[in-house]
Amino acid sequence: MKTVLRIIVCLCLLVVPVGAAGAAGYIYTMNDVMSLYDKSTPSLQNVQAPPYDSGKPTVAVLLAAEVTEVFDFLVPYEMFAMTEAYNVYGVAPDRNIKSLTGGLDVVPHYSFEEMDHLLNGSPDIIVIPFMPILDENKYAPVREWIKKHASDQTILLSICNGAENLANTGLLSGKAATTHWGDIDRLIKTYPDIDWKKDQRYVPVDHIVSSAGLTSGIDATLYVISQQLGEPAAAKIAAEMKYPSYAYVRNPQIEPLSAGLSDLTYVVNNAYQWNKVKAGVLLYNGVDELALSAAFDTYSASGTTKTITVSSFNEPIITKHHLTLVARNSINNAPKLDKMIVVGAKAQTKAGQDIERWSTENKDTPMLMLHEGKAERFAMEPAFEDLAKQEDVRTAQFAAKRLEYRATEQLNLQGGSFSLEAFAVPAFIMLLSLLAAFYIDRRFFAKKTRQQK
Repeated sequence: MKTVLRIIVCLCLLVVPVGAAGAAGYIYTMNDVMSLYDKSTPSLQNVQAPPYDSGKPTVAVLLAAEVTEVFDFLVPYEMFAMTEAYNVYGVAPDRNIKSLTGGLDVVPHYSFEEMDHLLNGSPDIIVIPFMPILDENKYAPVREWIKKHASDQTILLSICNGAENLANTGLLSGKAATTHWGDIDRLIKTYPDIDWKKDQRYVPVDHIVSSAGLTSGIDATLYVISQQLGEPAAAKIAAEMKYPSYAYVRNPQIEPLSAGLSDLTYVVNNAYQWNKVKAGVLLYNGVDELALSAAFDTYSASGTTKTITVSSFNEPIITKHHLTLVARNSINNAPKLDKMIVVGAKAQTKAGQDIERWSTENKDTPMLMLHEGKAERFAMEPAFEDLAKQEDVRTAQFAAKRLEYRATEQLNLQGGSFSLEAFAVPAFIMLLSLLAAFYIDRRFFAKKTRQQK
């Protein structure tokens, strides 16, 4: 019996500290990724929505009261705006600043009430990004607004795990749908009345289109554009984005992805990579939305990097397609950073003064011009490659897998094979636990055994 007790105590001393430290690290990382805007609000009096043209269909891209997935919001917004055939607006329960994952903050163009008043009816398309339901009372208006405008005249387009938000309305019951490969098994159990598809990039059913993980939302958005404006229009947008996987728009069938042992790097990074790289992301007027997403949904979502928004002055930033962003820091009060990321192939032209000012005032901080000289590449690709150099190849490979980026043959990933830092922390904790277990065993159990003899 004493032997069994000794074994149990030793196992607890090994497992509990490692598990508790990992759980605490993972929770901290997830909370940091979904942090809310907590600065004093700059003047937003001059913030205006893009002009409304009653002759164009209207696309409402939703923002939750709390946090919205950054890629799911930014990329469909930009794609519909690129066509110049739609009124495209960010719409939320209210007009307060809304946070996207990774710490990017955006001002909605309209509240739900204002959108209803403007249209005196329903939008033609509602884009539903992934919006974690953190507080039921704060989230409820989003659910009710989707249900209010759910008719055959409105296309509901869910991006990635936005399918869970759509399923939560009950509007997917009895229909086929898809979602991110990492969430689909959970949703099969939660919503068994939905026919979940694991082998399609997007699933169109009547007026509802659901997409699989992240970049699959590009295919789904291009599909909707092709149905409304014609395939040449969709192909033109894909070409302008340098998107390498247009074939999925015509045929969304895929080989399903699933979790594997190689994905352990992602878990370990989130749980044990405590000394995260502090990377600034420079916000400037005219910045491209997809390029921004490449920074926030590659680095921050990897569990290795804390992304911190910086702008030249404490004033709102207007993106290429008229989104209003608010940086949490200005150049003169930014925290000490490990690197400054500047996105966009035309950053030097559009933000030359901001770049020069940062370089002058922060000479010791390396600056990464992420897309400079890479205008012919899809915006995500340089980010994957730099992440491999910053961290390791496995971290970058999972970043591509998480985003369901399929054209991996176009990537040139160079770096270490795995994260020494992330794996060293649990190993060190386990070593300390072993020493503690040995001490306790010798101090109490072995001593008692000797005394009894």
